[in-house]
Amino acid sequence: MTKALRFDRDGLDWPNRTASRFVKAGGLDWHVQIQGTGRPILLLHGTGASSHSWRDVMPLLATHHQVIVPDLPGHGFTKYASRTDLSLKGMARAVGALLKTLGIAPEIVVGHSAGAVVALEMIDQALITPQRLVSFNGAFFPIAGPVGQFFSPLAKLIASFGFLNGIFSRLVDRAAVERLLDSTGSKIDARGVDFYARLFSNESHISGTLTMMAEWDLTGVRGMLERLKTPLVLVKAMRDKTIPPETADDVARVTPHATVVTLSGLGHLAHEEDPKRAADLIGNPNGVADVSGTDMFTAGRSA
Repeated sequence: MTKALRFDRDGLDWPNRTASRFVKAGGLDWHVQIQGTGRPILLLHGTGASSHSWRDVMPLLATHHQVIVPDLPGHGFTKYASRTDLSLKGMARAVGALLKTLGIAPEIVVGHSAGAVVALEMIDQALITPQRLVSFNGAFFPIAGPVGQFFSPLAKLIASFGFLNGIFSRLVDRAAVERLLDSTGSKIDARGVDFYARLFSNESHISGTLTMMAEWDLTGVRGMLERLKTPLVLVKAMRDKTIPPETADDVARVTPHATVVTLSGLGHLAHEEDPKRAADLIGNPNGVADVSGTDMFTAGRSA
């Protein structure tokens, strides 16, 4: 039995703990945080992260909005029932079931990295109809080159042998986590590193992360972008070493209503490095903000 994180043990100091609740929806046991009142905003984290990644953005937005932040299936304190739950379509359906159970229809949906793709899939499946989709360093296209060709099969291999998840989790120490986070181009605070170290040393979280990576198929994403009618704000961080910043420009070229926002001096975890700037971008009614170090331009597919 894969050892899972326990909130009464591993979550005693979890960020925004008083906003946490556990909900059964879509056959899954969810950990979700809900804070504030007003127009609902859904925040979706990326692969290998959890609700903690929005820890400093959530309270800022909650002053004027109802903010919903789940741990995605197989991540953090949310378990998963089958590999299907961790596919792109399965994860979108699962989050849709959670929102239906909660009775919440988000007006703004925000996704970091893979979370942005989950949000796009949810819109394409008509599970949500937000007024705006905001992507922070969205992972819309497969990783190019030898790294991508190697990494996906490796994830499939590791995920197929459950005992390897335990080996990986036992090999992770804080120094290894710091190196991994540095490789994203971001510098986050020590508290943030501690939470990632806790997640990466847990066998269940590692299993969920690797299985998600093994199950994802991004071949249909371009078509979803071309069909997207929801205004899309593409936030790209110029120091991102995980998703090339120019990916946002490529996405904007095939998407009818896209705005590209450039953040200087930040990496892949930009929303954790500068939560104030991230919250300003999310909460602004027009999807952009006059924030120091921020540039924007509007692009879109030609009619």
